[in-house]
Amino acid sequence: MEINHKPKVLIIDDEATNLQILNEILQKDYQLLFAKDGNKGIELTISEEPELILLDVMMPEMTGHDVCKILKSNEKTKYIPVIFVTALSDIEDEEKGFQLGAVDYITKPVSPPIVKARIKNHLSLVNVNEVKTTRLQIVQRLGMASEYKDNETGMHVIRMSHYSQTLALAFGYSSEQAEEILNAAPMHDVGKIGIPDFIIQKPGKLSPEEWEMMKRHPEIGAEIIGDHHSSLLKLARSIAITHHEKFDGTGYPYQLKGENIPLEGRIIAIADVFDALTTVRPYKKAWEVDAAIEFLKQESGKHFDPVLVQKFITVLPKILEIKNQWPEEMEMQKSKDSK
Repeated sequence: MEINHKPKVLIIDDEATNLQILNEILQKDYQLLFAKDGNKGIELTISEEPELILLDVMMPEMTGHDVCKILKSNEKTKYIPVIFVTALSDIEDEEKGFQLGAVDYITKPVSPPIVKARIKNHLSLVNVNEVKTTRLQIVQRLGMASEYKDNETGMHVIRMSHYSQTLALAFGYSSEQAEEILNAAPMHDVGKIGIPDFIIQKPGKLSPEEWEMMKRHPEIGAEIIGDHHSSLLKLARSIAITHHEKFDGTGYPYQLKGENIPLEGRIIAIADVFDALTTVRPYKKAWEVDAAIEFLKQESGKHFDPVLVQKFITVLPKILEIKNQWPEEMEMQKSKDSK
């Protein structure tokens, strides 16, 4: 059976003439679906999952605005781009359409080149967003994979990533920059995938030889992530290789000192250590939050950037909200439920 790889476009319009015109313009390049009323259009959207919808505004019973509002309120259909195709051309009408979540507006009578160009552009944006989403999911999953080798849990990765985002915002990062920290942070220990299990899972103290092997995981992590043009993967690589550097230059692998350590590495160091201290591990009990904060203060200027330590303390209420939102018990319950 031949597979049709053409993008799927749904056209919703109560006028048969308009459906025929759009069919003639688009049939060579797209799989076309047609609906003559809003209810049928919503049904087809849910069942067929088109890549894009061309939607008339002035329809009886249910207007295009009503249809758009319903589609944007449904998790399954909210991300499908909607282009209004209508005779209404007032600025107020266009503004209302955009407020409802439409991505574009084409006025009737339609121009074939404009229709084709608008659809092509918006489908290209959809593809770009899918690539970004897929890449982000791969980064997060690879970060989680390292936890399967360790005594830590998936909750650790979630908590420390959110701690890092919170600290970045407190330091002055934009919301976009802080979100990229959130998304890259799970990769900080991906290099542990390359460390033997008998070292990673050893409950007691490591021997000097074992410790030297363990100290290789930042470089292994950088090798796994590789060199990329993607800002997210560049950030993840920097975090992986620098999060064990110390402010006084006694860290590893390169003994970087002070502001020679990338800011993202200094942020992750605090978030990672605070979470490790305040949660149970096979080799230790959880520290009280006050004791962990006191440790950060003691190590300020030695292990940690003193400015970032102060910023972390100022946002401690938010940090504790995150800690309570993703407790270790969630991971334990997930493990029980999967058995």
